Amino acid sequence: MKEPLPPFARRILQLALEEDIGQGDITSNLLFDPGHICNAVLIAKAPLVLAGMPFAREVFRMVSEDITFNPLVQEGERVRRGTVLAQLKGPTKAILSAERVALNILQHLSGIATLTRAFVSKLKGLKARITDTRKTIPCMRYLEKYAVRVGGGVNHRMGLYDGLLIKDNHIEALGSLAEAVSRARQGGYLSRVEVEVENLKEFQEALRAGADVIMLDNMSLEDMAEAVRLNRSRAVLEASGNITLENVRAVAETGVDFISIGALTHSARAADISLKLLR
Repeated sequence: MKEPLPPFARRILQLALEEDIGQGDITSNLLFDPGHICNAVLIAKAPLVLAGMPFAREVFRMVSEDITFNPLVQEGERVRRGTVLAQLKGPTKAILSAERVALNILQHLSGIATLTRAFVSKLKGLKARITDTRKTIPCMRYLEKYAVRVGGGVNHRMGLYDGLLIKDNHIEALGSLAEAVSRARQGGYLSRVEVEVENLKEFQEALRAGADVIMLDNMSLEDMAEAVRLNRSRAVLEASGNITLENVRAVAETGVDFISIGALTHSARAADISLKLLR
């Protein structure tokens, strides 16, 4: 990430610091005077795909502009256990006060990037792309979707405001899939109209209604392959529901264009990263 962090992303980091530090780090304040300086490193304690360094660096800067933060690994790089990710130098109190928030973010985002890369790697040679969902930790969506991109995935809509997705409950409440697509078209938005379907009958209805994107939700491999055949490249097809590392390639081999996976953000295991002070 070369561009400056957007203001709302900085607010997230500031709130995280306020949550952890509160009125002050009483342990570090008692043990170290303001002039105490230390050197530290961030170390990968397990293999991972690195993501989140711009946010970690900003956390340390927010606590003290006297902290120097020198990244040694590029975002998106796969690293081995024991790799030094960054070097830090500055006031000991400030580094230790910022440590937990910076690590929490770095570990969480690197975990997402690592899982995303694992899924992406399964699709080598196929056209399908891995994408995320809105199943994110509240207020962490911008950071988490950034990590998906770092891992090689692509972002689905950021929220309800930037993409039209007609889901089962919309159709149930309105009573008609075709009517839902028609009303969405009349809104005048430039966004493509996506419709979620659960079987081939609904799929064909969505095709007739002129949906731009059709999400095949929890459909069998056989039904997905049939949907691809019936589609004849008229709509973009997205597979979703119960996608795992074990079955993702088989899903992609049906010919779908995108595979959306909620687990990228809601179930990624945090990467193992630590901060060590150097004597």
